[in-house]
Amino acid sequence: MEDVYELFTRGSALLAAGHFHQATVPLERARRLSPESASIREALGRALFQAQRYSEAADEFGALVERSPTNDFALFCLGRSLQMLGRHAEARRPLALAACLQPERRDYRTYRDLARSAAARAAMSAGDGEPAAD
Repeated sequence: MEDVYELFTRGSALLAAGHFHQATVPLERARRLSPESASIREALGRALFQAQRYSEAADEFGALVERSPTNDFALFCLGRSLQMLGRHAEARRPLALAACLQPERRDYRTYRDLARSAAARAAMSAGDGEPAAD
């Protein structure tokens, strides 16, 4: 049986080296062995996002947000994953919360504003009018 720490360390090293697809393998194994570990789930979410597996990344970051609703990085990454899936209206809330929790983070504010604009454009083109404010 593989050790959780060893799997996490190997996956984190692959992630840091830019081997995103390969990093998901040991990190997914580590998550199966220790599903409550926020560190493992965050690293796996980051690897999945960088591997362009946005739906799975959103699941990982969503699980982190469920456990820690004030984790600004998890909220931001959940929002970004949803944006990459074209789900801008859904992305607005986690991005707005992240920006509120860390108002000094320009990147959080930028992506929050992009999600708001994209959701508004989608609503207007669908004939629904302006979406509700965050």
